[in-house]
Amino acid sequence: MSLPKYLISRVFLIQVFLAVLIIAVLGYLFMHWLTFTTDHGNEITVPNLSKLTEEQVEEKLDDLDLSYVLLDSVEHKSDYPKYSVVQQDPLPGEKVKVGRKVYIKINSSGFSSVKIPELVGKTYREAAPTLRALGLEEGTITYVPNLGKDMVLEMRYKGRNMKAGDKVLKASKIDLVLGDGKMSYEEEIRTDSIATPTEEMPNEQ
Repeated sequence: MSLPKYLISRVFLIQVFLAVLIIAVLGYLFMHWLTFTTDHGNEITVPNLSKLTEEQVEEKLDDLDLSYVLLDSVEHKSDYPKYSVVQQDPLPGEKVKVGRKVYIKINSSGFSSVKIPELVGKTYREAAPTLRALGLEEGTITYVPNLGKDMVLEMRYKGRNMKAGDKVLKASKIDLVLGDGKMSYEEEIRTDSIATPTEEMPNEQ
């Protein structure tokens, strides 16, 4: 049989039909497998895990076919409960696939302690950022008569005088006693007495 006749023969056409059918079936099966393995079109919205405990996180993610990985704890934050979630990745509201891991960081159990820096003799503008840099907070500011205007004269914590090197918990409020730039009443009297000498009365003979 010549080639042109074979190409239009019934046998050749049946073979072409079967080949196309097999390719179509294999293509369908491959797409079906791909959709199943990637879970195409079945995305889950990541919930907000903020301030939840590990147990609550596990329960919530299990219901959504998600899992979690605890990375580590972060420095204690007073506005979060102890051992609660402070950070998460992916963020709340993001779309993920089934089985995706959510990475979390939890709040530590309490504040760590820090040493009070030497602030006496420094100005308020120097002292305030130094406190914040160490995780401490500025407490009550009190002014007393002293020529050193806005100069730190004392550091206090809960009514107690503190010195450099004393330890307090982070986020503690340190009260500062500052000079008001004015002389005290006693100094004014002393200055006046020195500046105005007394006159001696002549002796009468």
